[in-house]
Amino acid sequence: MTIMRKAALVTALTALGTSLAAPAAYARPAAHAAACPEVFGHGGYPSGSNPWDRDQIRQPNHARGVDDQRAWGADGVEGDVQLTKHGTKAVMWHNTSTNGLTGVRRTITDLWWTAGSDNLRDRSIARGPYKGQKVHTLRQWLDHVRSRGMIALLEIKPEARPVLSDGTYGAAAWKEVSDPIKERQASMRILVYSQDSWIQAELAKRHPALLKGSQARWTDSVAWQEPPAAWNGNTARWTEVLAQAPKSVMTNYTKDYRAWLNGRCT
Repeated sequence: MTIMRKAALVTALTALGTSLAAPAAYARPAAHAAACPEVFGHGGYPSGSNPWDRDQIRQPNHARGVDDQRAWGADGVEGDVQLTKHGTKAVMWHNTSTNGLTGVRRTITDLWWTAGSDNLRDRSIARGPYKGQKVHTLRQWLDHVRSRGMIALLEIKPEARPVLSDGTYGAAAWKEVSDPIKERQASMRILVYSQDSWIQAELAKRHPALLKGSQARWTDSVAWQEPPAAWNGNTARWTEVLAQAPKSVMTNYTKDYRAWLNGRCT
């Protein structure tokens, strides 16, 4: 065999070996799990008629609630911002009235923070798992969330609109809401939103970079009740939302959701 024929044979055999090995090189890679979304913890509020009679004040508007959410695996926590009389103090409370607090039932916006024997600061939660916890100011709450390395998600409650839009008290009331946020936004992550369209529009003007937008997407399908329904009624919806690769989700079932995510994302 001539040298040229030998060279051609070697080339052909090399090419054949390469082609036979090719399928392994181009085998479909194993599927990779999607990135896990950030989890925002939310406190459940009963659905249906007369929910205030069944509400167990589970909203994490105080130190213990924030600590629990962190222990359950939350990256962020949602809190509810209300204003006391004439917008003089931004406070963390979900309900329109003091229902769930000690003392005579009063509307939050009719109370002073510290003035008078019926003030808001001296009350405490009267029932549920957080009995004894005090109402926090917005500044106190933000500082505690920051100390736990968490993201703060603030819902400015619709009850604040009358004073925020008031010609006499509105400017000072907005400072009560905005100043604590501005003072801390460089040192912690803060998101804001409102269910009230007017407040939401104002937030877009005052804090455009902090708007929640599509973040902290609601992921539960089970309506909250007292006592709470089983967590696994949510799994079909959780699966549907996770498949859409959201950046972050919000849930009433923080501990169960975090455990459910295990192995489904990275």
